[in-house]
Amino acid sequence: MGRLTLSGLKKVYNGKQVLHGINAEISNGQFVVIVGPSGCGKSTLLRMIAGLEDITEGEIALDGRLLNDLEPADRDCAMVFQNYALYPHMTVRQNIAYPLKIAGVAKEERNRRAAEVAAILDLSPYLDRRPAELSGGQRQRVAMGRAIVREPGVFLFDEPLSNLDAKLRVSMRIEIKRLHKRLGATSIFVTHDQVEAMTMADVLIVMNSGVVEQIGSPGEIYNEPSSTFVAGFMGAPAMNLMPSTLRRGRAVLDAAPEAVLELPFAQLADGQALTLGIRPEDIVASLAPASSGLLAMVELVEELGGNRVAYCSLAEQQLAVVLPKSFEVRNGGVLYLTFPEDALHGFDATSGKRLAKSAIEQLGLVPA
Repeated sequence: MGRLTLSGLKKVYNGKQVLHGINAEISNGQFVVIVGPSGCGKSTLLRMIAGLEDITEGEIALDGRLLNDLEPADRDCAMVFQNYALYPHMTVRQNIAYPLKIAGVAKEERNRRAAEVAAILDLSPYLDRRPAELSGGQRQRVAMGRAIVREPGVFLFDEPLSNLDAKLRVSMRIEIKRLHKRLGATSIFVTHDQVEAMTMADVLIVMNSGVVEQIGSPGEIYNEPSSTFVAGFMGAPAMNLMPSTLRRGRAVLDAAPEAVLELPFAQLADGQALTLGIRPEDIVASLAPASSGLLAMVELVEELGGNRVAYCSLAEQQLAVVLPKSFEVRNGGVLYLTFPEDALHGFDATSGKRLAKSAIEQLGLVPA
């Protein structure tokens, strides 16, 4: 089993509070990714679960057993760190089996279990090599093997792919997901890379400045972000966020007064500020003028192979627009942009919180 419950977790360093009441329920067998910018508290939270950081306030329970006062070795958690932390004088076999040696397991049993784990991780040919003779990806697999051999209730990954090159990161995240599927163990993975988070998670926990902004599946986080922070952080390129003001029942983009939003609902008062969002891939672009299209100047085109991203200015409003590979546009050119009604998101300008769908479902962007 591996059901983890976090209740009201707070952390204070030298009088400064860095975690502000974290609550989460992680089900047995889930692959949960905690994602957020550097300094948001995600690694601190992971270390509190592992027992490497004291808990200022709140509770951590694993399958109903309170972990707060238990030593790290007694928590049934195994951690994989950003740096591999392998013993350079030991072989792969010895590194993997070391936690069992500390636990007093007989040598024959240690070697048997180390060999089984090595087979799972495709490390069998390297059991008698030392870390210096391995690639970065192989060293990370050895570090994972050292955690797997303990057969813990929960695996904790603290940015384990950060030291790898881009190609190896892609292959390693696929390996980790395959391994999770095979083992079926509860896993908590910390990263600041939102692409890594989206591709790996069953459940995402998005953190910002010591608080949880949103918990949900990758699809929920991407399609229904709970705040402007989540909208701007999750996605590459990020969601376009457009500050706007209501004028006589219509929303005027602050940086592009010629672009307005028809607002057929009454719950927002005249003069009220809000933020409108739209994903770059949801904007419809045309090279030819359209009745509902707004003229935008192309400042930069970024080639991504399968498609391209045009960074445009609609008056003073900056926008990113995803274009198909076949779409011919150059720096300094023009595009005519339309914004589908069902692709628009609305956020409160003060709190940044998402507006109810009923408040934005009929919005349509039209020329003034």
